[in-house]
Amino acid sequence: MGNASVDSGSEDCESRQWLTSDESPAISSVMFSAGVLGNLIALALLARRWRGDPGRGAGGRSAISLFHVLVTELVFTDLLGTCLISPVVLASYARNQTLVALAPGSRVCTYFAFSMTFFSLATMLMLFAMALERYLAIGHPYFYQRHFSRRRGLAVLPVIYTASLLFCSLPLLDYGQFVQYCPGTWCFIRHGRTAYLQLYATVLLLLILAVLACNFSVILNLIRMHRRGRRSRCGPSPGSGRGGPGPRRRGERTSVAEEADHLILLAIMTITFAVCSLPFTIFAYMNETFSRKKKWDLQALRFLSINSIIDPWVFAILRPPVLRLMRSVLCCRISSRTQDAAAHTSCSTPSSASKQADLCGQS
Repeated sequence: MGNASVDSGSEDCESRQWLTSDESPAISSVMFSAGVLGNLIALALLARRWRGDPGRGAGGRSAISLFHVLVTELVFTDLLGTCLISPVVLASYARNQTLVALAPGSRVCTYFAFSMTFFSLATMLMLFAMALERYLAIGHPYFYQRHFSRRRGLAVLPVIYTASLLFCSLPLLDYGQFVQYCPGTWCFIRHGRTAYLQLYATVLLLLILAVLACNFSVILNLIRMHRRGRRSRCGPSPGSGRGGPGPRRRGERTSVAEEADHLILLAIMTITFAVCSLPFTIFAYMNETFSRKKKWDLQALRFLSINSIIDPWVFAILRPPVLRLMRSVLCCRISSRTQDAAAHTSCSTPSSASKQADLCGQS
């Protein structure tokens, strides 16, 4: 998407009508195809889970959770954004015209810039909702069980869309401005004229930090759960007590394993968004002239667009067998670090044998 010269300055980019002869739609086409294919695969896998897995519980209804409701909404958001944004770029290449020339009054440019800001913010808010849901489910289970459900999870999407719509509409109300950037196939918030670009980047950065804080809290709580499970095995034998605690412990092991799966999935998605949004954050706070010389604007857009392509592929690739393998690798490292300490406990032998049952057990 662009080897156009940036030496002519931003004014030339904002008013350019035609693409240069060396512009190629190859990168945009690949990104669009990968995004649509990945999101469709992810939605198909989620639809299969929504229909229920006969091998899991009565009718398989237990296979879907609030977390998976939020994942479905995230994948839907990514697919919608890809389908509403990428065809505009491809139309620009097909007609060899820039976005401001495709329609009178730069309407296409405004539409593209608004869509980019809207779906990027909505994606980050969805990741925050997923991280907050995991934090409350693990750290505050009683509050979570009383106030959260799958039905309420369905209301998250319209709430996030409404908040994103209000915030991203500020340039339409003359706070900030949408303009065209080189090579003319994309538009975004104007750099340097108002503080809106920095405000937008700051909001994304704060959301990333909030997600990381929630994930870190979940990790600490999972470690505590794992240690409590080990200590409980140092007490009475599994067969003692009324009714025996065997089934309950088996349920706890499954719960910890499932929470670890959710955490791995969420952590990878969060890291992906953080990496993809880093060039944009740098671009937002850079000097405008320096940014143009280094072509940070073009790189920032590409990285921001890549996130919606990677997210569904992460979900599609990290299926339960892959997650179990990743948990096993993590558990092997945990076991090697704690082997010496476990050897000095009174129940070192059963603890060693079942140490991976909590976190490494199959979900």
